[in-house]
Formats: sequence, C-alpha cells, structure tokens
Amino acid sequence: MWATAERLIGLRQALVQWVGGTPLSQDRQEDAVLAAYEAMANAVEHAYPGGGGGPLEVTVLCEDDELTVIVADQGRWKTPDPTETMRGRGRTMIDVLSDDSATLHREDGTTVTMRFGLGSS
Repeated sequence: MWATAERLIGLRQALVQWVGGTPLSQDRQEDAVLAAYEAMANAVEHAYPGGGGGPLEVTVLCEDDELTVIVADQGRWKTPDPTETMRGRGRTMIDVLSDDSATLHREDGTTVTMRFGLGSS
C-alpha cells in the first residue's frame, strides 16, 4: 500500500479485525495493534518525511504459538534525535508491548518485526 497518515486509519481498522480472529487475549490484541500502528506511523513520518508517503508492506501471521507482525518500508532511516524529549518513544513502546521485536535497517528501507506469544498475558 502507499503509506500516508490518512491511509493508516483504514489499515489499523483492518488489523483490528484480523487480530480479533486470533487466539490472543483482548489485552494482547490491543498491544499488537498499538505496536504495529506505531511502526506504521514511524514509517509514514520518518521514512517518508514531508507527507508524500511511500510504499509500506504489513504482514501478519498467526502460526505455531505466536502472532507475528512485520512492517516494512522502502524509505530512509532517520537516526533518533537524542535531544528530543517530547517524542521518540515509539521504538520503546514497541519493545514493551511485544514479546520480542527487531528492527532491520537496509539500504532500501526498514523492517520492524514484532512477535506476540499466544499464551502470554
């Protein structure tokens, strides 16, 4: 999809419905959606500054004992500003909400992978 702030609303709603069909508890469903939305919003704001948007791929898998959400953009990585004290908490929030997360920076974009154990509370 083409990632813009306006389009993320519909994507978040679709994610809420999809995750709602998994065995995750309601609280963990909300954690997964919030973490995924934060990763998507980061892509829109930081990978594609200026509001023009760019390619965004969101993959959600529910298999074995976990739900995995992968958010990948084709933009550029923006190193966080250490002096920014009112913002910049998205990555920390993703780490806290998920059971495991990883961010991969590539020449052609960034991929954030988040995992949520189906048995975790």
